[in-house]
Amino acid sequence: MRVVMFGYQTWGHRTLKALLDSEHDVVMVVTHPKSEHAYEKIWSDSVAELAEEHGVPVVIRNRPDDDELFQLLKEADPDIIVANNWRTWIPPRVYTLPPHGTLNVHDSLLPKYAGFSPLIWALINGESEVGVTGHLMDEVLDAGDIVLQKAVAVGPTDTATDLFHKTVDLIAPVTIGALDRIAAGESDFTKQDRSQATFFHKRAEEDIRINWDWPAEDLERLVRAQSAPYPAAFTFHRGKRLEVLSAVVSEGLYGGTPGRVFYREGDGVVIVAGADARTGRNHGLAITGVRTEDGRELPAAEYFTSMGGYLTSRP
Repeated sequence: MRVVMFGYQTWGHRTLKALLDSEHDVVMVVTHPKSEHAYEKIWSDSVAELAEEHGVPVVIRNRPDDDELFQLLKEADPDIIVANNWRTWIPPRVYTLPPHGTLNVHDSLLPKYAGFSPLIWALINGESEVGVTGHLMDEVLDAGDIVLQKAVAVGPTDTATDLFHKTVDLIAPVTIGALDRIAAGESDFTKQDRSQATFFHKRAEEDIRINWDWPAEDLERLVRAQSAPYPAAFTFHRGKRLEVLSAVVSEGLYGGTPGRVFYREGDGVVIVAGADARTGRNHGLAITGVRTEDGRELPAAEYFTSMGGYLTSRP
């Protein structure tokens, strides 16, 4: 099939590579300009450079809603559009232009985790598996019929970085497998159960601020979800920002006030956690590695030279 690809960052790059390696003919690529946004500088393999290396025409757009682009799309005469990690709304006249419509490749197990940063949110929420879905685009974001979906398990110590590497390897089989089904004339695709749909926003600074009222289990997953190269989860100690690089749920139960720097346990320093910590029924978060405001990375046992005092959400 003749394919136009819309995509950005490493997700789009992997999708384009899969298409270029397949029997399908990539006739045009549409991608975003480079961004200085913290999250968009991560996994930033260039779709434009890959396309240019293979002689594929490239169009740069923030939004795909202008008449010039629409005319270029008509002239490209695609059988289908394939999109992955396209960051802005694609209008109906674009996604319905090809005979087979538009296949969107999304890094979650739809209908759950539509929208943005699905791997990070899924890890924070303790999901047992994540994956990639190829679905046909319709008027509701990430809501169209599922053509193909593949899942991988979330391990007990997996970070968001680990899950990225697990799921990015699913892009090629999902994309090409879905196109093969469409090219073969199949149409018995799976309707999404909209009662199970969840929709998440982009991660931002406020979303990585540690709230010590959360249970330790949730905080431990937040730390894993904000693994390098993502911005680390952070708190404040004595008025200065402190990034938490690694942590585990404590073995013991600790009572008191959330945020209290309480006790050395193994290689970590336990911080009291949970809104009901006063009951003494909660595990704490045993921090094992930190980064100070001046960029020093230290074992927590070396940073916290004495117990007592509090970690807080604000200076």
